[in-house]
Amino acid sequence: MGNKDIFDEEDKERIQVEYDSLVNHLIKCNKPGDRELIDEAFKIANEAHWNMRRKSGEPYIIHPISVAKIVNQEIGLGAKSIAVALLHDVVEDTEYSLEDVEREFGPKIASLIDGLTKISGTYNKENSSSLQAENFRKMLLTLSDDLRVILIKIADRLHNMRTLDSMPEHKKMKVAGETIFLYAPLAHRLGLYAIKSELEDLSFKFRQPQIYEEISAKLKHTERKNISLINKFSLPIIEKLTEAGLQFDISGRPKSIFSIWKKMQAKNVPFEEIYDVLAVRIVFEPVPGIPEKTQCWNIYSVITDSYLPKPDRLRDWVSRPKPNGYEALHVTVMGPEGQWVEVQIRSKRMDEIAERGYAAHWKYKGDDIQESELDKWIKKIRIMLENPREDPIEFLDEFKMNLFSSEIMVFTPKGFLVSLPKGASALDFAYEIHTHIGNSAIGAKINHKLNPINSILMSGDQVEIITSEIAKPEKEWLSFVRTSKAKEAIKNALKIESKDSVQIGMELLDSKLKDIGLTLNTEILRNLLLAYEVENKDELFSGIGSGRIHLENLKKLVKKSPAKNVIKYWELKLIGSKKEKKDNAVSQEKIDKSVPFLLTENVENAEQSYEIAKCCSPIPGDEVIGYHSPEGAIVIHKPKCPVAIRIMSNEGNRIIAVKWAIHKLVSFLARISMIGIDRIGLVNDITNIISAELKVNMTNINISVKNGIFEGTIDLYVHHTKDLNNLILKISNINGIENVKRVEDFSK
Repeated sequence: MGNKDIFDEEDKERIQVEYDSLVNHLIKCNKPGDRELIDEAFKIANEAHWNMRRKSGEPYIIHPISVAKIVNQEIGLGAKSIAVALLHDVVEDTEYSLEDVEREFGPKIASLIDGLTKISGTYNKENSSSLQAENFRKMLLTLSDDLRVILIKIADRLHNMRTLDSMPEHKKMKVAGETIFLYAPLAHRLGLYAIKSELEDLSFKFRQPQIYEEISAKLKHTERKNISLINKFSLPIIEKLTEAGLQFDISGRPKSIFSIWKKMQAKNVPFEEIYDVLAVRIVFEPVPGIPEKTQCWNIYSVITDSYLPKPDRLRDWVSRPKPNGYEALHVTVMGPEGQWVEVQIRSKRMDEIAERGYAAHWKYKGDDIQESELDKWIKKIRIMLENPREDPIEFLDEFKMNLFSSEIMVFTPKGFLVSLPKGASALDFAYEIHTHIGNSAIGAKINHKLNPINSILMSGDQVEIITSEIAKPEKEWLSFVRTSKAKEAIKNALKIESKDSVQIGMELLDSKLKDIGLTLNTEILRNLLLAYEVENKDELFSGIGSGRIHLENLKKLVKKSPAKNVIKYWELKLIGSKKEKKDNAVSQEKIDKSVPFLLTENVENAEQSYEIAKCCSPIPGDEVIGYHSPEGAIVIHKPKCPVAIRIMSNEGNRIIAVKWAIHKLVSFLARISMIGIDRIGLVNDITNIISAELKVNMTNINISVKNGIFEGTIDLYVHHTKDLNNLILKISNINGIENVKRVEDFSK
């Protein structure tokens, strides 16, 4: 928020124009008292934020008004939600308290605003790794009572992303990372497709501006051609649907920039080779008395009479809607000029649910309608929130993995459907059925064939769990389960077992010490911790109780006085860790976030050390961000790296803007992979270009040939992305080479 400054007539006029624009276009606000509630909320918010400005210089109240517009016009929520949107920042940023809100507007509006208000900046829970994650968890807790909190928060985030240009670079990265990690998937899960696409595109624009601008320019360049193609494509469909007497709207548009880029990444192809950049949407007015599903398939039939469909691209979400309530029939067909076009078929009701998600879902949900996938999802969130983790980041990761991942549908032996996240194992299925079945699982019959419990399930599998009364959960199980329900149950079972082991271990050790005439004291405990190389007494007792630690040499170990240097090392570790914390605090102060940190050549003499992240291996020329780790070093990531996105969303305060300041002295390790048709002399041609022509230093070559197909990777040192791109271009021109690309994650 900017500094306070006196508003002039122009500011006052702007505020009034914005507010009039909100109240003159209200939807779903026809109940008595609705307009009065909105006017009162605006009056109080305007007074509370009076003379406050945002970083952009505009009056602060414009932000709550804009959020209220999104809440009403784009999401479709009513008067209470508009009032909350108008008041959402007053408690956090002004002297107006939550008690004042409750007195003026009642407990419901106060509780919604409380859910949107961040935890105080003075919050200092010991060992808490992320205030961001704590704030998100606090907001989710309100979701158990009222999902409107999340919808208003998404609207707030959308307006912040639309006005992010005025923020400093490190703040842009933090907000953009958090948006792509949490808010875009959350909008998707709640069925807000238009908002989800805009959040993805805006996040992409700030995280990778160069690539965003390139794709945007290419879309603009092909815009006229695309409009002409859509018109040509739509004409025969319009004629046939009109003949059939249907009322419908047909519209065409290119796909979003982010979704095009994701396809380019997934298929490793340039923009020009993405085949279904165009999408056409048909929204029809259903004919009474005929099921909407039947009408969707009738329209599908009309389309495929004119154009050939691509069989593997048929998506049927009318027979079984998506978990967020989305219903539609998608088909990809070959257009008139040899270009693939995706056609989405929806009824008016389906279209409103697709655009407005949750709000429209409740509008069409009658009392007699069975529980929807969206209701089940909200139930799952509530179950997760009943048992939140100690560590907020771990909680957030679990939340994202369990609730945003793609889903598979598997069958029980009696034919009931069970929904699980993609990548779930047979053990996840066992715990989904019942905790006791999971705890006693020893194997699974998948499609009537015997398989181990760690087998990954596929959609459509029929699964039967084999149990045994003597089976019990193992620590290794945590590595192959995906659902929070399974993880929680395994951890609880292990805790109970560990408690028992600790008790047994204590009794065993006491008994053994008594036999040699000793009682457990600090010195004996220290000797045993050092001797058995364990970190704490619980680990020692648990090891003894479970039989992992044997006490045969107990007499020798406890009588033996620890060497002086061992004690010094023990104390030194404690002193060192304290010193490290102090050094880190100093190091944290050194970083000036207002200017980009320069990645210089001489790391040794630099004021602050930095290291290149192995998960994405950036080199000079790549767009990069810095993560100021708790250890004090700056770790350099690419903004698109999944690890970096996770850090931005959880520890955004540690993100700093960085800039390459490197010339030709330092080389960076890069890897390229190649595929082609083998021939004599191919490897020689490749190595000649790398070593002789471009004089690049290779460190590792890995090549294999199978059935005449050549595949290989080369590790080499380069100074800049220009060198690497030049090398890739030269190798791709070699006769027989089909594809050359850069490998970013060396661990794969």
